[in-house]
Amino acid sequence: MVAGKRRDMGLGGYPAVTLAQARELARAARERIKAGHDPVTEAKAARSAQAASRATALTFQQCAEKYIAAHKSGWKSEKHAQQWTNTLDQHAYPTLGQMLVRDVGLSHVLAVLEPIWQTKTETASRLRGRIESVLDWATVRKYREGENPARWRGHLDKILPKPAKVAKVEHHAAMPVDDVAAFLGRLQTQEGMGARALEFTILTASRSGEVRGATWTEIDLKAKVWTIPAERMKAGKEQRVPLSAKAVEVLQALPRVAETNIVFPGAKGQPLSDMTLTATLRRMEIDSTVHGFRSTFRDWAGERTSHPREVIEHALAHQLKDKAEAAYQRGDLFEKRRRLMDDWAAFLQRSNPATNVIELQIEARKKS
Repeated sequence: MVAGKRRDMGLGGYPAVTLAQARELARAARERIKAGHDPVTEAKAARSAQAASRATALTFQQCAEKYIAAHKSGWKSEKHAQQWTNTLDQHAYPTLGQMLVRDVGLSHVLAVLEPIWQTKTETASRLRGRIESVLDWATVRKYREGENPARWRGHLDKILPKPAKVAKVEHHAAMPVDDVAAFLGRLQTQEGMGARALEFTILTASRSGEVRGATWTEIDLKAKVWTIPAERMKAGKEQRVPLSAKAVEVLQALPRVAETNIVFPGAKGQPLSDMTLTATLRRMEIDSTVHGFRSTFRDWAGERTSHPREVIEHALAHQLKDKAEAAYQRGDLFEKRRRLMDDWAAFLQRSNPATNVIELQIEARKKS
């Protein structure tokens, strides 16, 4: 009887619980009741606590996978999600993967970061931020409690040297302005879709990923405009790219592949890989990077022309650092950018001694 009411409770099944054990358990239960406790309620509470504990007993890897699944739709590309997975799989999971996320502490985080902090500083810095995000997510979801052992400010910055102090920032190798026109002449003699994509990349001062993912539906040859949708832009904002006459010629000379809408298709009609353009440079024994041509364009525009800085930054699809300036700059300066890109194409052709291979290709296609 508990508080004047009859309660029934089990003491365990025979033979796991002997008769003597059952009598002892019953005696202990009566003692608990006399002391003001309810054994039945306490047993239910204990079972509920165990169930709750099991429900929140997720490993770090399980939490990381849930975090990635929850956020990948908001990331700019599938590649970003893959980078998250690869980084954690290579560096974090061997140490943290099977640990319960609630047990991850400072010593465990340091065991992941310290071995690569000096040698792979950029990777380690990104890894730290990703671990911090996973642990923050787990805390909000009640899978762990307490401070985040992977936080930087006021915590790890007291233990690890700042990344900028460990590794110098290495910029993408860029070709000198005076060399790029001659290089473009050589490039026009190269065969293959990678060479054509690289040529178009240089003429438009675009990012490699934007060019490789370009589709014919994005391009208006008559208006000489390439409209890149927001989801394919680094800044998440639609970009209209004015096409110079030379850039249009590159496009007109391309073969149309019936089974794909990709402008520069690779095998099976899929976009070219990010290494295809780099392979073209290596084959031509060029030390510059594909991205470095954007720096070359920026050097030329800033040092050799009188085009305004904001026009140049818009051409590169850069976000203006000055918030106030960006707020007032509502237009995309399209016509001014068209004049800039025409000047860029003219500069590349003015000192280009190579035969105009593109024009010959267009004429050959017309005759065929």
